[in-house]
Order: sequence, then C-alpha cells, then structure tokens
Amino acid sequence: MNKELKNLNLLRSFECAARHQSYSKAASELCISQAAVSQQMRQLEALLDSQLFIRKDKKMLLSQKGKTLFQASEQAFHILQKSINAITQEGIAGSLTITSTQAFIALWLMPKLHKFSALYPEIEIRVTTSPGFEDLKQQHIDLAVRFGTTVEKNTPPGYSCEYFGEDPVYPVCSAQLAKKLNFNQPADLLQTWLVSLENPGLYNWPSWFENCGMSSYQEHQRWTKVHSTDMALNAVSNGHGFTLAARYLCIEQLKSGTLVKPINIAHPEVVKRYLVFDANSAKIARLNIFIKWLKAEMAANDHQ
Repeated sequence: MNKELKNLNLLRSFECAARHQSYSKAASELCISQAAVSQQMRQLEALLDSQLFIRKDKKMLLSQKGKTLFQASEQAFHILQKSINAITQEGIAGSLTITSTQAFIALWLMPKLHKFSALYPEIEIRVTTSPGFEDLKQQHIDLAVRFGTTVEKNTPPGYSCEYFGEDPVYPVCSAQLAKKLNFNQPADLLQTWLVSLENPGLYNWPSWFENCGMSSYQEHQRWTKVHSTDMALNAVSNGHGFTLAARYLCIEQLKSGTLVKPINIAHPEVVKRYLVFDANSAKIARLNIFIKWLKAEMAANDHQ
C-alpha cells in the first residue's frame, strides 16, 4: 500500500472539511477539535507535497489539486458507505428521526401519527422541529420534510431531495368572523386584523394584495406578527382576523367549518413539498415505509 493511503483517517477528515469548506464544521461532524482537523490537513498536505486548501475569509476553498482529491475521496467513501450499509442494513423495527417546520409537525403530522403507529408499532418515531436547513448527518436526522422554493439548493451533498407535490395558499378566517362581517372582495379584509409570520418569505400579504390589484393595504394598521403558521391559525380560529395558510395545514379545519376562505383567491406562489433523506441510509427499509405512508396521507389531503 502506498504511504499516502496508510492513514485513511486523514482522507476522511479531508473529505469532510472539503465538503463543508470549513475546518470548524468538519470538527463538529467528526467530534474532534478544530485544531485537530487543521493539524491533520497540514499532515496530508505535507504527505502529498501539495496545497489542498486556500483560505478565503472564513471559508477553506479547495485548490485545483484539492478539487481532484475531493472528487475521488467523495466517490470512494460513498462506495464504502453503500457497501457497509448493504452488509449492516437494519430491518423494519427500530427508530426514525423526522424533522420539519413547527406548523407541519403540530398541525399535520402529530394528529395523524397514531395511524402510522397503529400500522407499524415496531417503528419508533422521534420528532423534532426546525425552520431552517440544519446538517442532517450531524443531527442524526433520517428524514426532513421541507417546503418552499429553495429546498433543492439547500439540500446537503449526497442526499436525495424528492419533490412530492404542492399546495395553494389562501387567506382564511374563522366561520364566526365571516358571519359577523361581510367579506366579498379583497378590500374587505382590511376591516379586520391581518396575521402574518415574522419572516413570511414568498407567501406574504403584500404579494397577495398586489396580485389582487390592490395597494391600499399599505395604509392598514391592524397587523399581528407571529413566529409560525400554527400560531397564526390558532389566532384566526379564535376570531382574530385573517392569515395566509397553505391548504394542507388547515384542511381539517376547512372540512369541519371551523375555518373558511370567503375570498377564494389563492396566493400567486404555491408551496412546494420535498422529502430530504440519505438514500444509502442503513435505515432505508423503515424509512421507505414511513415515506410511502406520508405520501399516501398527503395524497388523500390533495383529493379532499
């Protein structure tokens, strides 16, 4: 064996540092200190007599030789991991860690989770909430259910990003409020409170009003800002004005009549849905079962 290949640990640390373009993020994933990663990279560069990284601000960019080594090492470790998973792949029984937005977990998944557990009692589901795009590998997350237009761009290298449908976004309010006030056209919404997320992204009130050809919303004074859609829907369900919500999040309230959409004009942007996961995971058998169930439940919503 060539001397350069005798210490595969150096190549493993290199692949991690190159993937993150950061010694500190690599250290976090590898559970060692940043100084240890830096020392290992100096050892590898000395062993190869080549500069592999170029520091630029807070990032560690790859040199041309570094890019060549990264491409090869990434492929090599992927092949090794795939082979190991094939040997050690877990069966159906065991745990899965799922993450998504607070609204999806609270309003969609948790009310339905008992149905999955009744079908597959041998699969233990652990649920976490997060609005961002965390490091799934570092957090030991098996599946992220994500929404929006930037999911594919933010998917970690080596992970699958599977599109599985989209939902319209509508202004909704309580049935009681709709009976109390007449809402026949977009301007009528300015009679009451408008509930918005602190960071609404694409799905904001200005875009909805402008799509309706209105600018008078700019003079509106009654706004309520919240951190998540489940908080917004809780407020409007109790009569506190209107909020914008994706159909899948309020389908049950719309069916029961608790919530209504008196102005049946959708937001110009739809919410795209994605599943992000490691297709080579050792838990892929049980992960596929959960994904199949989730898709079936969501498809049932789509046809309601």
